[in-house]
Parts: sequence; C-alpha cells; structure tokens
Amino acid sequence: MSSPRVKNRPSTAKSPPVQTDSLEPEGMLDFYRQMVEIRRFEERAARAYTQAEIGGYCHLNLGEEATVVGLMSALESSDYLFTNYREHGYALGRGISPGRIMAELYGRSDGVSKGWGGSMHLFDVSARLLGGYGIVGGQIPLATGAALAIDYAAGPEAVMCIMGEGTTNIGAFHESLNIAALWGLPIVYVVINNGLGMGTTVEKSSAEPDIYKRAASYRMASARVDGNDPLAVRAAAQCALASARSGKPFLLEATSKRLRGHSVVDPAKYRTPAEAAALKEADPIASFAARLGADGLLGEDDIARIDEQALLMVQGAVDFAEASPHPSVQTLFDYTYASPVPNDSRRLPGEPLFEPSPYPQTGQQV
Repeated sequence: MSSPRVKNRPSTAKSPPVQTDSLEPEGMLDFYRQMVEIRRFEERAARAYTQAEIGGYCHLNLGEEATVVGLMSALESSDYLFTNYREHGYALGRGISPGRIMAELYGRSDGVSKGWGGSMHLFDVSARLLGGYGIVGGQIPLATGAALAIDYAAGPEAVMCIMGEGTTNIGAFHESLNIAALWGLPIVYVVINNGLGMGTTVEKSSAEPDIYKRAASYRMASARVDGNDPLAVRAAAQCALASARSGKPFLLEATSKRLRGHSVVDPAKYRTPAEAAALKEADPIASFAARLGADGLLGEDDIARIDEQALLMVQGAVDFAEASPHPSVQTLFDYTYASPVPNDSRRLPGEPLFEPSPYPQTGQQV
C-alpha cells in the first residue's frame, strides 16, 4: 500500500533547512508566563492529591515547562496532539481552560472528559488534544493512524505524538515509525527524555541511549534539542513539523529533567542529594528568567506580578473544580464507545455477572 502524499521519497534522513520565525520580546515574556502558570498549576495539583481531592495516578510536568511551552507554540491550532499520562501542561498549552483541566483531575462533570478520565486521560476535540493515555505507548499507533487519515485527505494538518524515552523500547514505537516512514505520514514523534523510566536510567534500559539516533533505522530525519531552552525547542519543533507536512516524518528528542518523582507518590529516592541539587540549579524557569533579565526584558517586579497572576489563575481553577458536581453513576458507560457495541457489559461495580439463583424454601430438597 502506498501513500498518496509522497510518491518518490529520497533515501536520506536529512531534511532541508527550515526558516523558523523569531519571537518578539512580548512573545518571550509570554513564554515565561506560560511556564510559571504550568509550574503553579502542577504544584497545586500535587497539593490536591495529598489532600485526597485528586484520585488515581497523577504525573506532573514539573521541570519540563520549557519543553512543553516550546512544543505547543510550534503547533497550528488545526494540528493534532497525542500525548501520554504526563499531560496537564500540554492541555494548558493548547488553550484549554485551567478550570476544566482541574475539574477533570478532581473527577468532576465539568472536566474535559466529563470527570471519568482523570489526570491521565485529558481529551478535548475542540483543542485537537486527542488524549492522554495511561497505557505506555498506547497513543503511538493511534497518532500514526490520525496521520494516515490526514494523508488520505491530503490535508494541511500535522500530528504531534509525545512520549517518554522509556516508551521507545516497546514494539508499537518501532512499528509506527516504520509505517510512517514507508508511507510518508505527516507526523512528528517527540520523545521527552528525562533520563529515567520511572527509576531506571536510560543507559540501563536502552542499548542506544541517544534516542534520536533510532530514527536512522527507518531513514527518518531526527534531532535532539535542549529541553530547558523553550526557544530552541520551538525552533526544533517548527523544523520537525515543516518536515512532516512535506511528507517526511520526524523524530525529535528533547532532553528535559523532571524535578520530582515519576508520579506524585514517588519519593525519587533513586536520586542522590547531589543529583537533586543539580536539578534545582538547572530549573528551566529560573534559567529563562535570568536570560530575560540579562536582556532587560524581565525585572523583579515583573517576576512577582506574573507569579501572583499565576496563583490567582490556579485558585480560580480550583474554585471551579470544587463547585463542579460529581458525575452521575448513570453516565458511567456513556463514553465507553463512540458507537454501540454488541454485548458490551453495562454492569456497575459490585453487580453480579449473572442473576443469582433463588434460595430454596425451608424444607425443600436441593
């Protein structure tokens, strides 16, 4: 089966240079504001989790704010985004209301997934965020399929599929990249390499720890970018998306360390005190603030004002979530399938699979 988009693909992994647009000072300040908002949102989510306001699992973008903002700024509003369970910041970056995101974390009916998805399953068609996925790598084949649909329609959109570096060891990763390269699909696979698959280092889990080099197996263009630099991430993502739109899928690796454990409940004891101190020293928000300050774009008063506004935004999101009702149990199965499926179970928790046999009357033989 061949792709209608690209008939004669060259057998090279190199993409032509792409002219990326530069940011005005106002845009750089907006990057900083977005990074701070993500940081404060995630800190409040961690607090709500410890207060049992948020249930299930909860994975945070703390420390990855520069990567998130850089990637999201490169997308067009018509592009599609698939990501994994560490997706709160990406939802904010796609312009989804903080209140609706927080309400979903709280499991309330005004959340983006009606309260039934929770932290790992944010979904908003209007923002073209087609899911956070709790299954490692579950998003990769689906994102590739979306790119195939765009290819058939010869549309201008592209797909961005985000994952962690541990995901690159599963079969679906390699199968999807192979198909995307064969058919010239308009997709960018983005690996957020924080160096740890839960508590295992990438060097101990991957024979090729330089993840971007794996694209060579499929003659796919690739690059690695410093995930602590939002401007560099934006430029790299713009190049990757331009390549994808031309029928050459791309593998982009962003090195971006998370500041906390794998999830809220992970104490990250596998890190030494020296490693934890180094992470704090390399905080992307503090680094970007210093960079803007050196350029005369950001002062102490600006930092305080932006932080105060971010805290007010987060408090508004919490107030919205707390005021939202819990979903009715009668809606539990409303969004299981997009269309009716024969013989699917509609049992509520605790209900028996079969109707119990009646107890015999006293004195009857059994």
